[in-house]
Amino acid sequence: MREVLRTRYLTRQRRSVAAVCREITRRCRALGLRTPSRGTVLRRIERLDPLKSVSAREGSDSARSRRSAGGVPPEVTGLLEQVQVDHTPVDVIVVDERHRLPIGRPCVTAAIDVASRCVVGLVVTLEAPSATSVGLCLTHMVTDKRAWLERLGVEAVWPMSGKPRELYVDNAAEFKSEALRRGCDQHGIALRYRPKGQPHFGGIVERLIGTMMRMVHDELPGTTFSNTAARGGYDSDGNAVLTVAELNSWLALATACYHGQVHETLGRTPAGVWAEQVAEHGAPVTVAGQTAFLVDFLPVIRRSLSRTGFQIDHVQYYGDALKPWIARRERLGKFVLRRDPRDISRIWALSPEGDAYVEVPYRTLSRPPISVWEQQAALARLREQGRAEVDEQSVFTMVERMRQITEDAGASTRKARRDRERRTATPARPPASLSAPPPPDEEAGAVAKPFEVIEQW
Repeated sequence: MREVLRTRYLTRQRRSVAAVCREITRRCRALGLRTPSRGTVLRRIERLDPLKSVSAREGSDSARSRRSAGGVPPEVTGLLEQVQVDHTPVDVIVVDERHRLPIGRPCVTAAIDVASRCVVGLVVTLEAPSATSVGLCLTHMVTDKRAWLERLGVEAVWPMSGKPRELYVDNAAEFKSEALRRGCDQHGIALRYRPKGQPHFGGIVERLIGTMMRMVHDELPGTTFSNTAARGGYDSDGNAVLTVAELNSWLALATACYHGQVHETLGRTPAGVWAEQVAEHGAPVTVAGQTAFLVDFLPVIRRSLSRTGFQIDHVQYYGDALKPWIARRERLGKFVLRRDPRDISRIWALSPEGDAYVEVPYRTLSRPPISVWEQQAALARLREQGRAEVDEQSVFTMVERMRQITEDAGASTRKARRDRERRTATPARPPASLSAPPPPDEEAGAVAKPFEVIEQW
């Protein structure tokens, strides 16, 4: 039986139990042995290791659900000894600050301390996950969160901050960017990656994100749920009410509640474990200079220095701090520049000695702050118009036009929504010449018939 199970049952052909029993019977008869019953074979199969059995018959991917969430990781006992980071789209539609119109699903980047299961970093952005969102999450992790909570107007206790010893991340491009690698090297943070094709090794942060999304589904208006089937006929855009700032406030309060609840794995609250570790070993080291820390994790650009400063994507940057370098620019190579994609009105240039960054603003200070996404959209629009030569003035002019289009579209959308709400609030009445009285429901204005709704639309 052991031989047949190994060679016939535990294979990718996935032979049935009946086929295995027939093969055992054939071999036993050939050797003159007593044939085991089908029940005996089934009991022998049940004693096989389920993980090895599924792996042999269906492959390692199918066996993933039978493995423990974290595999067999090394024991982590100290605060911030290992921090897992990951991001996901939030299952909710948010609205813009000014017009309160739906603008889409944001993304959240979360960082959790493995030893205490405390959330140590949390960032919500409207952009896709990138090196910048990872840097923002790290900055939120290493700095005191009291000032951030005060800006949000949230009364909550969130003392979990500090510089991690190791980041444990997946193999996405944003986690392998030069910006993240250089920043981690500069601050003495080890960067370790999960085994490829085995997401269960990041099970701790994955479970945190799953918990957060379940709370979003249960509590927030405008949720998209986890998929189309779960959403059903729910109008996510029509029910959306939260801005990104308000979503941040809600998540901050939800995180404070999470820290005060008993964790299934720990058998204690994450806040209690953190407080105990701080009492025994002291609080982790935090960073005072938030901007200086973030600069070390911003995307890297390399440019040569000219008499007029640096030029990046048709935008010129210049400051008095560049004058000593301009005089000897022929002997200097390309500079390492850092730029925040959310606001390109300034860049940071690493000194030739490599010991400090210098802030360099627009050469024309009257230019408005814009994002790199607005700039790229403006460049694409100019090229569509057949502009062979693109200069700085044309880029900013195009951005202003695009912003005006957005403003006008927002006003039109608000007016259309108000008009539609007024029409649906007063259902259509039947003509007065009809002799038959309307049904009670229609007379009360409770329900509009389908053809009336279509006519109003």
